[in-house]
Amino acid sequence: MNLLHTLLAFVVALGTLVVVHELGHYWVARLCGVKVLRFSVGMGRILWSRRFGPDQTEWALSILPLGGYVKMLDAREQDVSEMAPEDLQREFTRQSVWRRIAIVAAGPVANFILAILLFAGLFMHGIPEPIPKLRAMAEQSAAYQAGLRGGETITAINGDPVHAWTEVRWQLMQHVLEKKPARLDVESAAPNGGKLINTVKLSLDGVFTADLEGDFLAKLGLSLARPQAILGKIMDGPAMQAGLQKGDLILAVNGAPIKDGLALVELVRASPGKPLTLHGLRGQSEFHIAVTPDTLTDNGQTIGRIKVEVPLAPEMIVVSDPPWTAIAKGAEKTWDTSAMTLKMIGKMIVGQVSWKNITGPITIADYAGQTAKVGLVSYLSFLAFISISLGVMNLLPIPVLDGGHLLYYSLEILTGRPVSERFGEIAQRAGMGILMMLMLVAAFNDIVRLMF
Repeated sequence: MNLLHTLLAFVVALGTLVVVHELGHYWVARLCGVKVLRFSVGMGRILWSRRFGPDQTEWALSILPLGGYVKMLDAREQDVSEMAPEDLQREFTRQSVWRRIAIVAAGPVANFILAILLFAGLFMHGIPEPIPKLRAMAEQSAAYQAGLRGGETITAINGDPVHAWTEVRWQLMQHVLEKKPARLDVESAAPNGGKLINTVKLSLDGVFTADLEGDFLAKLGLSLARPQAILGKIMDGPAMQAGLQKGDLILAVNGAPIKDGLALVELVRASPGKPLTLHGLRGQSEFHIAVTPDTLTDNGQTIGRIKVEVPLAPEMIVVSDPPWTAIAKGAEKTWDTSAMTLKMIGKMIVGQVSWKNITGPITIADYAGQTAKVGLVSYLSFLAFISISLGVMNLLPIPVLDGGHLLYYSLEILTGRPVSERFGEIAQRAGMGILMMLMLVAAFNDIVRLMF
């Protein structure tokens, strides 16, 4: 059932992106007067087709689902020697170079427009996200050295307001890539009940581009604040046998203060079979209770468990925007994500970022299934990011991709004549080789992730 769910989520995502991309080519081709012979979702042998419209365009589903294409009237592919003059005027290569550029660029542009609309819809709906309130950090961390102690809420980074934890991560990721220091505006509670506003300079020297693949914020000492260690449901096990009750607030374990619920969970997990003395509050009364966690194995690791629920969810915020603001934010998010994608590709080329970041259909399908299980908001966010990736990848100046054709047309504008057929053939072969290499790397990374 999980496999079916994942495959369905993947097919819907990929099908949507392919259809939108190819519709971009189709609509602009029709707008420019080019005759479209076939619109195919999928590649290879045609499984189903029907003809519609004034040009009797063939709309088809093909056997290989990874992609699609729009086949136009093109003298390089069809014999046009006996074609009527009115049809010849609609042949692709007879169009001006600017029209050809518009037709080729329309596919990636359609993917960017889809991402903008998806983000805009999400911003209008409102996305629940953790507020950027900080957990206490280790003294040796960069965050502590900057003057942070935990309990502060980040309100801006280098003057740009932030409202959610994902915005903090995004902003700091860009600063790491650009090797820029970060100036954090933070808000904390004042002793008199008011609020204190402070600005700290956070050094990012200890974080490298390769660290962006993991939790680089933790490396800086930044993590989300968690609720106090208040016990939830007590199940049959060590906690119940020891006399712990729902609502108990744990203040310390074996004399060491417990700062939050996550610290309690981590300590219990790290203490299989070891007696623990819990100091806490039950209402207004203090208590000391001894409990010994059970020992069990989880993914090959020995851990402790006392069978009690501890709420760990951080404080959340839902921010929704009016339509025009949401569209502007969607466009900004799409632009920033596209720029970030290009930076990551550039750093892969020079070896500053691992090629493990290249993913193939297996990983994409896995993410599609996971986000679909979480909910529609997560799935649509995933769809927007993948649409941007598809748009950016297609604009890379690699022959056989849209960006390669745009490169040819740019050379045609500069030289005043089309690139030679011989040059085009060599470039196509080179481009196919590059594309095959990237596909092999992606497949290898997918298999490694799947097996390990």
